[in-house]
Amino acid sequence: MQISARGDYAVRAALSLATAYPTLLSTQAIAAEQDMPRKFLEAVLADLRRAGIVRAQRGAEGGYALARPPREVTIGQILRAVDGPLAGVRGLRPEETRYEGAAENLPRLWVAVRAAVRQVVDEVSLAEMVSGKLPGHVRRLIARPDAWEPR
Repeated sequence: MQISARGDYAVRAALSLATAYPTLLSTQAIAAEQDMPRKFLEAVLADLRRAGIVRAQRGAEGGYALARPPREVTIGQILRAVDGPLAGVRGLRPEETRYEGAAENLPRLWVAVRAAVRQVVDEVSLAEMVSGKLPGHVRRLIARPDAWEPR
């Protein structure tokens, strides 16, 4: 799975908002804390607002806040809000792929890959990320000897 810059920025911004919840944060404050370009951040926050993940308040005391408590927002929801579906194969959803011959069973593998990604990003909330208390199945993945090795 490739995490786009947009997805990375969205998760980082949401983590800043989770830490401040329910207080509003300005785009300037988030951009400074996370060392990201403010204009790009504004576009990302607009996507998160359209998805109902954050709310915006205008004015001198305005800014952004999570629309729901951090324990109710998953990393997967954030990634989908800014990048669309988690797994795609040439622009198709895994279950939409069709192959002939030797590759005929490949769609099953693509669906399994998507399920594995979902098992992590859809089951980890912003609150868990902020606290560092990840679910057991995620901790076990991180603890695998090869988890931190590049391939």
